[in-house]
Amino acid sequence: MQIDDTSLPGVKILTPKRFGDARGFFSESWSRKVLAEQGIDLDFVQDNHSLSAQVGTVRGLHFQAPPDAQDKLVRCGQGALFDVAVDIRKGSPTYGKWFGIELTAQNGKQLLVPKGFLHGFSTRAPNTEIIYKCTDYYAPQSDGAVRFDDPGIGIDWGIEGEAVLSEKDAAAPLLKDFDSPFVWEG
Repeated sequence: MQIDDTSLPGVKILTPKRFGDARGFFSESWSRKVLAEQGIDLDFVQDNHSLSAQVGTVRGLHFQAPPDAQDKLVRCGQGALFDVAVDIRKGSPTYGKWFGIELTAQNGKQLLVPKGFLHGFSTRAPNTEIIYKCTDYYAPQSDGAVRFDDPGIGIDWGIEGEAVLSEKDAAAPLLKDFDSPFVWEG
């Protein structure tokens, strides 16, 4: 497994090895042992899988507040998506900064999004499937969001036309109007 750091400390790109032949490929997308040897020791308790039918669908920017905060490991099972993490840890030198990467079924890359970061994605192909692991269970009382198109964050989602959004995401506040429950611990 190749592990690469990003411009946001703690956000990492994981690229599993693929072994291919005429039938297709095999890949070990997660190994607790292998990643613990690399300093990533997480206990995933829930897997989520979503399908977005339309290109330009945006889900995010989401978080779960403590005590239900989640680390996430995100990958694309089918299609293509632009996956984004935004630092929302108060006092962090990278507060409000974002990192984005294209995840596709072909490239096999995964994005590790730690607690204290917003997470969101936009779809770049029809019928895109997103599969992600979480270190805590979904808790509706801890669920929150920030506007995906917040000009103070400035994410270039690469969307032509109007984004396809849920009501929750369309009504999310801007980062400047948001009191983050996360604190940077240096």
